[in-house]
Amino acid sequence: MKTSLDDGCGCFPTGRHYAGIAGLGASALPSGSLAAELPATTPWRDLPIAMLDVETTGLDPERDRILEVGVAIISGGVVTESRSWLVQPGIPVPESSRAIHGITDDDLASAPLFEHVADEILEMVGSRLPAAYNARFDRGFLHAAMRRVERMAGPEDERPPMLRERLVWVDPLVWVRHLISIDYMPAGELGKARGLGKVAEFLDIPATTAHRAAEDAETAARVLLALPKMPTAYGDLVRVQMRQEARQDVESAGWRRG
Repeated sequence: MKTSLDDGCGCFPTGRHYAGIAGLGASALPSGSLAAELPATTPWRDLPIAMLDVETTGLDPERDRILEVGVAIISGGVVTESRSWLVQPGIPVPESSRAIHGITDDDLASAPLFEHVADEILEMVGSRLPAAYNARFDRGFLHAAMRRVERMAGPEDERPPMLRERLVWVDPLVWVRHLISIDYMPAGELGKARGLGKVAEFLDIPATTAHRAAEDAETAARVLLALPKMPTAYGDLVRVQMRQEARQDVESAGWRRG
């Protein structure tokens, strides 16, 4: 690792405070962005967090299916437990996907359908703040799967936070890309994909089996806790993350056009 990681201070890695966010309340965010039961002014590291990871048959959450779900729980700024569920997708596992995570049709032969583990997953995540490394992917697959088994019905504010469509998930990948963009983390060492394994290695976090859900969820949780110079309050974390993700989307669209 090339640089020390200071404790979060609510400032940019340059040491300057995030401009224009100090003292702003939850009202400064779009409605539903925050979990109402988690105070916006609370340090996010003190909140209960559920880090999700899914392994799938492909990249399209409407056409492809989940093969494995992993959840790691953060309590009081510490990873306290993790669990995974293998899931019978109902379709063959493509070779291209099997090459990534190593999950075969034989591994899934006796696995339950998603509808039979959905409530167990929801019980574990409970009212915790949802998080994922590259959250759009995991969130998209989870919501599509939960919608198919009718767990997304009813008023949004009555669902668990992880099933609220407007709620912002904490995403360590957005912060990694931001830290790289300001030369706080070395893009060359981490590679273009900003892969979880490379980031964990840079942060001196031992990563176990790559691309298996429980292990990846636990690694992502430890990466989140190790990232430097994060905003302190939950509301500030979400506000700045939304701003950085929007900027990254614009830059990515420009790169694709180029």
